[in-house]
Formats: sequence, C-alpha cells, structure tokens
Amino acid sequence: MKQVIIIDDEAPARKIIGQYLGEFTQLQIVTECKNGLEAVESIHQIKPDLIFLDVQMPGMNGFEVLKKLQHIPAVIFSTAFDQYALQAFEVNAVDYLLKPYTRDRFREAVKRVIQEESLEDQPNSSPTAQFVQQLHQENKSYPSRILVQHAHKIVAIAPEEILWVEAFGDYSKIHTHKGTFLSNMGIGNLSEKLDPTLFIRVHRSAIVGIQAIQMVEKDGAGSFVVSLQNQDKVRVSRSYAENIKKLMV
Repeated sequence: MKQVIIIDDEAPARKIIGQYLGEFTQLQIVTECKNGLEAVESIHQIKPDLIFLDVQMPGMNGFEVLKKLQHIPAVIFSTAFDQYALQAFEVNAVDYLLKPYTRDRFREAVKRVIQEESLEDQPNSSPTAQFVQQLHQENKSYPSRILVQHAHKIVAIAPEEILWVEAFGDYSKIHTHKGTFLSNMGIGNLSEKLDPTLFIRVHRSAIVGIQAIQMVEKDGAGSFVVSLQNQDKVRVSRSYAENIKKLMV
C-alpha cells in the first residue's frame, strides 16, 4: 500500500482529490495539509510515496516545499501554471493537474505516476528529485504587461505599476496609482503571473508589491499590517507572516 499526502489550501480541492483517489485501492491517504509549513513537517515525518501538491499556498508555495525536503516523493502538481512551466514538468516526467480538471485527467495522472519508478524505494533518484534540482537553476519568465478590463476598454498594466491585488469573489481588484482595475482572473491564478521577486502574498485575499510597501507595523494582537504608498493598509494573516519576515534584515 502506497502512502499519499494531499496538500492544498482549499478544502474543496482536497475533497475532490480524496474522492477521485477512491478507485485506486493501492493508494492510501495518510493525511491532508492546508499550507506549505504543514506539508514540510508531514512529509518529513511520514515519508510518503506520493503527494498531491498545490502551487500557491500559505506560508510557502509548492516549489519552496520541495526545496526543503530531504525525502523526495513522487509529485502530482495541482496548478494554474503557464505553458512554459507545464512543459518543464513534462520533460521531467512529473505530472500536473491543471485546475479545473476532469476525473479522466486525474486518473491519467495517477496511473502515470504509479507506473514510474519514482514510487519504488529509491525516491531521491526519481524524475521528481531531478526536477527539484532544476528548480534552483530555472528562471521563469513573467509577462511585462497584464491586460485587464476597465469600463469598455482593455487596459495594459505594467507589473511595476501594481501596488496590491485584492481578491474580489471570483475576480481580483488590481490597485495602482492610476486607479483600481478589475481582472476576471482569480487571485490565485493571477499570482502565478506575478514575479515573486516583486510581489508577496500576505493574505489568502491579498498580494502586495514589495516596492509599494512604506511601512510594516504590528497591531495589538501581534499581527503585521502593511502600509502602502497609496495609504491603503493590508493585514497580513498568520499563515503568510513568514513572507513578511523574509524581507526583514
């Protein structure tokens, strides 16, 4: 029986994976994690054979999780990455599930990984481990312009103009010095298109531009509050506090 850990910050996503795994009797779900910190701890303790790994999560993203591992299990990514990243996964024989995915696509991914030698007792020589090594060397490209709708027009915004991004239901509000624009892309998918050297996730519902930060304060409860150039204040959730601490010297 192969042990499986499901790692995703969204409960519905974890539930779907659990339901779809029901037909694979050779796989046993041993635990679920809702953020990167929990994932690293669980993987170190359990040493699973396979993990389902979301890319965008509180505390650290999926790539950062892999970089902290000594035991490298087989990985099926769950992501909204662009085609460049998907091709990288394919080359390294690491499968991915592009949300939203069908049961048939899920079944295909699981069967593919089960057949790989990465589920044998030599996890650190698996294609996944080779991929982890490449993560330290790979430079991902990010768009120089983001197109968003404003009134009846499509407006191009340069990433450096963005002060912060706010979740707005299934959409996102992009705040700039020029005004606020509505993107029809959810904040999770939008975060994939923003360079992590320029932006940090501070809340499940907020991303801030590092260059737009004027001040970081602590409130009475010990939580961080980020003050931005346009006078907006964005609260940092405990799950993402580590991202702020990384900026401190």
